[in-house]
Amino acid sequence: MIPVRPEREDSSGGAPYEPYGAPPYVPPPDEETVALRIPQPPVQTVGGESMSASGASSSSSATGTTPGGRAARRKAAKRRRGRHGGTSEASDASARSDEGEKPRSADAPPLSRVEARRQARARKPGPAVVASRAIGEVFITTGVLMLLFVTYQLWWTNVRAHAQAGSEANKLQDDWANGTRNPGTFSPGQGFAILHIPKLDVVVPIAEGVSNKQVLDKGMVGHYGEDPLKTAMPDAKAGNFGLAGHRNTHGEPFRYINRLKPGDAIVVETQDEYFVYKTASMLPVTPPSNTSVLDPVPPGSGFTGPGRYITLTTCTPEFTSKYRLIVWGKMVEERPRSKGKPDALVE
Repeated sequence: MIPVRPEREDSSGGAPYEPYGAPPYVPPPDEETVALRIPQPPVQTVGGESMSASGASSSSSATGTTPGGRAARRKAAKRRRGRHGGTSEASDASARSDEGEKPRSADAPPLSRVEARRQARARKPGPAVVASRAIGEVFITTGVLMLLFVTYQLWWTNVRAHAQAGSEANKLQDDWANGTRNPGTFSPGQGFAILHIPKLDVVVPIAEGVSNKQVLDKGMVGHYGEDPLKTAMPDAKAGNFGLAGHRNTHGEPFRYINRLKPGDAIVVETQDEYFVYKTASMLPVTPPSNTSVLDPVPPGSGFTGPGRYITLTTCTPEFTSKYRLIVWGKMVEERPRSKGKPDALVE
């Protein structure tokens, strides 16, 4: 390195001497203006790299970052534009990145119309994507509708049927208390008795007929009272009192009759009397066409001769109607209401 000596003035009062061995410093010419400005300090060589007096690398000047230069002003202008419009540019770059398109740099030239249209077509979903989305929406809609239907069948039908059956039972009790209803022949859908199964906590009205719309779907138990499946009434001296009820949905009064054991009580309450039956036997599975289970002396029931019997029929397995479940009982007590409730309802 060439030694630098301090400057000294000429004895004649002229300009100061320059350092020994160093060429005089000449500021670079300004390409855009001739106004005054502070000159840059001389460049020194340190470790093979040109360094300014402030310690910055001369490579910075080479890239156009010299304060006051054209490149510096251009970058400042870009920063100002970024403050005002950078958000939209960043969002556009993010959108292009999401679509799988390579983000464009700020210095890239604007797209031509052809390129812009090509990129717009590339971002637009194809027929396969549109079809898959439509099929997915159909599946989702179908699933929601099925869920609503299942909820309606398993929950709402029970709520509504319990309310209807409870209202009918209260009406029966009021009519009996007021003496406005007399025993006799009943019209289809008309309630005339109340069925009690203490072991299962079942208390449900009995109506005439086995119509789904008029009787069973309202949460009531139906009496087989029409030909060709007409059965006896409880007050008959001999016969089979046949009843039908839902096992699932619509109040499901017979859902757990498969849990009945021999000796369990089944009570039919009418306006004047209580008829108490004891469970005798059960047929777990039989075809719906097997109407002989309603005969006055049902085959397979264990009964050997005429008597006063009761038959409960429902669907099996649960949530299907493929087969029928049958429970038979035999009357063991006929008790007038004036004597109070039978022991089966008091215990």
